[in-house]
Amino acid sequence: MDLELKDRVYVITGGTRGLGNAVARELVADGAKVVITGRDADRVADAAAALGVNAAGVAVDNADPQAPQRLIDTARERFGGFDGILVSVGGPPAGGIADNTDEQWQASFESVFLGSVRLARVAAAQLADGGTIGFVLSITVHEPAPDMTLSNGLRPGLAGFAKSLADELGPRGIRVFGLLPGRIGTDRMRDLDALDADPDARRTANEAGIPLRRYGTPQEFGRAGAFLLSPAASYITGVMLSVDGGARHGF
Repeated sequence: MDLELKDRVYVITGGTRGLGNAVARELVADGAKVVITGRDADRVADAAAALGVNAAGVAVDNADPQAPQRLIDTARERFGGFDGILVSVGGPPAGGIADNTDEQWQASFESVFLGSVRLARVAAAQLADGGTIGFVLSITVHEPAPDMTLSNGLRPGLAGFAKSLADELGPRGIRVFGLLPGRIGTDRMRDLDALDADPDARRTANEAGIPLRRYGTPQEFGRAGAFLLSPAASYITGVMLSVDGGARHGF
């Protein structure tokens, strides 16, 4: 299937590792050009170099109000266009209601929620017909996860924002979607699994209720993201796609 990605240009935040990087890799493999971001300058440079000549890296924090325009300007200066953005933000710290401080809530709101809203808002003002805006969220949008209070509180709000944005931008031919990863084999998932001090208590893929009986791979997630960003998905908007091996049983 031709995703019609050749020479299209996308901004991928959080693209140095994990799920954002997985999507960036699939986009480049299909002929697109990408601008990836992260907060660590060395990691950004290394990740962009690994992706090759069709990738550029910018060290920036999503919470920086100047970040959105800087990223779009970089896309246009380096690759001559701007066709879409995937807002992928690292998950906030784990913890229960009593564990997370006001400072953690504030920092997570600035980065995970407000930073994402700002990126999407600036992108929306500059995208043309056929443009796309995607959000990497979590299946916690539908089902709260234990000891993930910050994510449980912020991700559903972003999903609601994405749905509103899809309604507003649809008449302009701009599509908006969310990707809801479940248990994907990334460094973050391994870190979360390691938080359980008792290895025997950690849930296997079977015990976690995953019908496919395994964690997903970053590449599988990346393919889903690349498809939804591409012109091949031109009649898909306003959706929240669960990429979870069937773990979420609701519609």
